[in-house]
Amino acid sequence: MKLFYTDVFVLPLPAGHRFPMEKYSRLRAELLASGQFAESDFHLPHAAGDDELARAHDRDYIERVSCGRLSEKEQKAIGFPWSAGMVERSRRSAGATIGACRAALEDGIAANLAGGTHHAFRDRGEGFCVFNDAAVAARAMQAEGRAGRVLVVDCDVHQGNGTASILRGDDSVFTFSIHGARNFPFAKEESDLDIELPDGCGDDAYLAQLDHGFATAFDLARPDLVIYLAGADPYADDRFGRLGLTFAGLEARDRLVYDAARAAGTPLAVAMAGGYARNITDTVHIHATTIRLACEVWESPCSTCGGSSIR
Repeated sequence: MKLFYTDVFVLPLPAGHRFPMEKYSRLRAELLASGQFAESDFHLPHAAGDDELARAHDRDYIERVSCGRLSEKEQKAIGFPWSAGMVERSRRSAGATIGACRAALEDGIAANLAGGTHHAFRDRGEGFCVFNDAAVAARAMQAEGRAGRVLVVDCDVHQGNGTASILRGDDSVFTFSIHGARNFPFAKEESDLDIELPDGCGDDAYLAQLDHGFATAFDLARPDLVIYLAGADPYADDRFGRLGLTFAGLEARDRLVYDAARAAGTPLAVAMAGGYARNITDTVHIHATTIRLACEVWESPCSTCGGSSIR
């Protein structure tokens, strides 16, 4: 299984910043320590170029990000101070999801060990998101003739508002977001399918909603490729989450998505998205489980796939 990672993902931030940047390097280390992956499984992503980004973003916005002409207000909305490193990280993150999609279409499964930057709009960023990697990658696969129809499955606890906005009206890319009703963004966009969950929603209720929603989205999308944003932030002890999922519930969530895609013969690319547990070790564990389980599902005989409404 190809995993796309670069140390550039770990952007130096001011002391006390609330974004847990070190989770990316710790995730890589945990996957290596598991013995399930070797150094050769990790691949350096390319930095997405202007033409790739412009399939989902305004060129003026791309230029202002690249040249450091974002206003203080724009930087505050993004949540990161501008730096050349921030630009490089954002381009590499988009490039990693492009790479994961290409690899998934060849191998069945692949992952970006960062990404999931679903709050980036065509002309602006917010919520720690600069460029929208899922939208950029979906459009890249279409432009390269690799996939005609794409399904974006967003299981981050926050609605994929930027993704919904960028892809609105594009019948070839279906956007499905399952998220907290009372969480950021408070003014939500309209995805092709949205499921809003109450505060404290636990494993059983979440999985029932996801099973129905994913089956509906898959049936309507008829995808050649699934891009899965596997946020760790529905976890009960996430600082920004407000939902109540356990480790077991999050693993069952991932398995539901994986088994359904595998049983349908549909390639799947994973992006990590959010995760802000009070103990960063919990976030890393959730992300690592997402990746390890993906590898296990695609390496096992498909007779083991099951448990979802997709057939």
